[in-house]
Amino acid sequence: MKPIPYGRQHIDQSDIDAVVSTLQADFLTQGPKVQEFENKFADYVGSKYAVAVNNATSGLHLAVLSLGLKEGERVITTPITFAASANCVRYAGGEVWFADIDRNTYLLSIESTKKLIESKPKGFFKGIIPVDFAGLPVNLEAFRALADKHDLWIIEDACHAPGGYFTDSKGEKQMCGNGYYADIGIFSFHPVKHIACGEGGMITTNSEKLYKKLTLLRTHGITKENMSENHGGWFYEMQELGYNYRLTDIQSALGITQLSKNKVGVERRNEIATYYKKAFNGKIKFQSLSEGNLNAHHLFVIEVEDRKGLYDFLRTQNIFTQIHYIPVHKLPYYKEIGYESADLSNSENYYSKCISLPMYPSLTDTEQAFVIKKVVSYING
Repeated sequence: MKPIPYGRQHIDQSDIDAVVSTLQADFLTQGPKVQEFENKFADYVGSKYAVAVNNATSGLHLAVLSLGLKEGERVITTPITFAASANCVRYAGGEVWFADIDRNTYLLSIESTKKLIESKPKGFFKGIIPVDFAGLPVNLEAFRALADKHDLWIIEDACHAPGGYFTDSKGEKQMCGNGYYADIGIFSFHPVKHIACGEGGMITTNSEKLYKKLTLLRTHGITKENMSENHGGWFYEMQELGYNYRLTDIQSALGITQLSKNKVGVERRNEIATYYKKAFNGKIKFQSLSEGNLNAHHLFVIEVEDRKGLYDFLRTQNIFTQIHYIPVHKLPYYKEIGYESADLSNSENYYSKCISLPMYPSLTDTEQAFVIKKVVSYING
């Protein structure tokens, strides 16, 4: 069996043709493909605005800045995520506080978050960054009610979940990143994600004010808007200190074709997940899914007692799994600033057992059957 990775991009001729066409056009960056990608992505998730950036980490950074996070202000997130979900707060000089996860969904626990918020005086926290971990949407309706009660903003880290949705109490499907309950959504276009641009990210929002702030910060804080007729065409203003977080036309062209295939890709990911669940049901623990939700399945995570043993064994079989994630509060940087003793037992218990199996649309039935056979044979001894 050829090597089977935990995730991989799929590039076909339509992607190649789109990139070549852009290379032969007039613009390589800051051209029409960026705006086209933004418009199509906003339409896809159902948001009013979308802002393309060079990666999701930049998107998270701009998100906290646009929401006005100041030095010393505190934000809550999950420890079971990539470090960028927390690091963006530190970039702005803020403090990161971690609430625990739900043991069945692996998502940020609303109960743990509520307990943490209510243990402090009102105004102690400024915002919450829930993560649609592995592609499973957070119930943002519940988090919105909690946030509104305590005057907090919400950034939805939807990097794992383009195409996913949850159903709210009104029976309406809420697409990840649509901005209905969160102030801002963030997506990633890293090669192992659903939409591969090499690198890249997208910020979504329904707020015109935030949209204008985000676009300003993305490009050095420079604008040509509102120039008088007395100014020449060369004139611009730098209105505040911004960044060069732009996405190129080349990457946007690739993103457009990749986006057009995401609906089918998510469907295939769910077929793969169903196959895993049928094989593991009652034998191996995996992420739960509530009725009315669609998991976009960036990952398929299981829990096993001998995680290291299974990981090493699968590598001998040319199956390359991954661990998502080392809890952020256990990373040396965060331990040094005081989070190693935090009571996050669900997160730590999850980490001791979690392992991500191969999950990507081009995974074949034969390859998946081989993975399942090897996992079950190891578990059964």
